[in-house]
Amino acid sequence: MTTRLTIRRPDDWHLHLRDGAVLRAVLPETARDFARAIVMPNLVPPVVTAKDAAAYRDRIVAALPEGAEFTPMMTLYLTEATDPADVAAAFADGLIHAVKLYPAGATTNSASGVRDLANVRPVLEKMAQIGLTLCIHGEVTDPEVDIFDREAAFIDRVLAPLRNDLPELPVTLEHVTTADGVAFVSEAPGRIAGTITTHHLMITRNHLLVGGIRPHYYCLPVAKRSRHRDALRAAATSGNPRFFLGTDSAPHVDALKETACGCAGCFTATVTMSCLAHVFEEEDALDRLEGFASLHGPAHYGLEPNDATITLEKRADPVTYPAKIETGDGPVTVFDPGVPLHWEVTA
Repeated sequence: MTTRLTIRRPDDWHLHLRDGAVLRAVLPETARDFARAIVMPNLVPPVVTAKDAAAYRDRIVAALPEGAEFTPMMTLYLTEATDPADVAAAFADGLIHAVKLYPAGATTNSASGVRDLANVRPVLEKMAQIGLTLCIHGEVTDPEVDIFDREAAFIDRVLAPLRNDLPELPVTLEHVTTADGVAFVSEAPGRIAGTITTHHLMITRNHLLVGGIRPHYYCLPVAKRSRHRDALRAAATSGNPRFFLGTDSAPHVDALKETACGCAGCFTATVTMSCLAHVFEEEDALDRLEGFASLHGPAHYGLEPNDATITLEKRADPVTYPAKIETGDGPVTVFDPGVPLHWEVTA
């Protein structure tokens, strides 16, 4: 039985760091285990220009603990006023690695998102021309569509037509949550990939709703039925290079989660590697953890994997993690997977 595993240092291909006091408090939780991360741009106001991205990158770097080796990979928030030339220049300068599509109103701080893809067609065409990845929050916002069906509806209504129209555009369907999403990413032609989160590998909608509403399991896209979680586990552990880790670790202070209209997001950065080792061991796929966490993402984004390594060890007793991370704006609750975790990063 394997109790020690050394892999290339992983990256996080979908991360929220926020800003200010929360940024300073949560950043060390990612920088401890991860070498790089695609940083989401949905601040208030959002990161929409190259100038915004450069300033945000500088704030992240300034907040790093002394001696930390971590590279933030910046993104731009796609709006219907985005300038294709600004996007292309930021990519050519190495400042950004992706542009993020939020359907307007789909999730946290998405009010400035896209209402009609026709209005951002020039940006998408330029991205396809230069090989810049479009990261997609794949949900429709039609109020007539059940929240548990919004990913599948987005694939049918938006993503499939977009892929047919611009097949050369590199796409990452972020935080895939359904068997429908897994099937689409697996089968679609061209340069397409899907990120899978820590929490969607662990929980189902029962965790959110059974025995009372549990706001720290509320995320968007919302957790689905167990059959969808099983499909995500099968994809993550399959060795298919189209699937890789994007935690979507999303900190909110407790006061914004534990309220009548709580924010969506699970803060998983602290426990992600322990959770992944747990899942991959359960699926008898520890030998494929490195691919999912450390190799497939860089390949999709045209980067080399990290030279450094981390080592995980399995302990007889469960690993203990802090229940909360204290910030200057209030505590942020750490994701509880609901099961004992025995794997931890030791080196």
